[in-house]
Amino acid sequence: MNKKMLPLLPLCLMLGLLASGCAGPKNAEVAETPAVQQEMQKNEPLMYEGEIAGVSERAKTVSITVGKGEQAKVMMVKFDDKTKGVNQAAKGRAVQITYEMRDKDAYATDIQLKLAKLPAGTTEIKTPELQQLIDEKKPFFLVDSRPTIRYDQSHLPEAHSIPVPLLEKKGAAVLPKDKDMPIVFYCGGPT
Repeated sequence: MNKKMLPLLPLCLMLGLLASGCAGPKNAEVAETPAVQQEMQKNEPLMYEGEIAGVSERAKTVSITVGKGEQAKVMMVKFDDKTKGVNQAAKGRAVQITYEMRDKDAYATDIQLKLAKLPAGTTEIKTPELQQLIDEKKPFFLVDSRPTIRYDQSHLPEAHSIPVPLLEKKGAAVLPKDKDMPIVFYCGGPT
């Protein structure tokens, strides 16, 4: 190296550090290594929510449609003898599947029905309570919210057929005028 260039070396180093920065960009994200990603997965349960698209007992897989419209994707998870709630997995049911990754495959650990939440101001009534209302002949308005074809096949005595689409379309117009009368809705199963 030329002795005349030696005094310029510290200057070149300082210019290089100033140009590129010694600590890198201030907003740079830390690259997540596989170990960091695995640690993050341990803290959060892996979960799919959606509707069961299909179940294969032979292949031991459950397909679930996640998302809506154009964003919807069908995801597949495997299940085994340790999976809880496999009996809840039936085509068309809304479920929540908790799963874990084993190698590159997703394995369901728990399958639960995704039940609707009751709106504020409403309460759930159990079958024995409804039977008591019927036996005591207390005034209430009973609504069968299933499709009309199901109502026509069979329904509870005194039930009025008001399928969900009709209720959504006409609203309170199909309900009793007496706003103090309790209204009991029932359908084909847990929702």
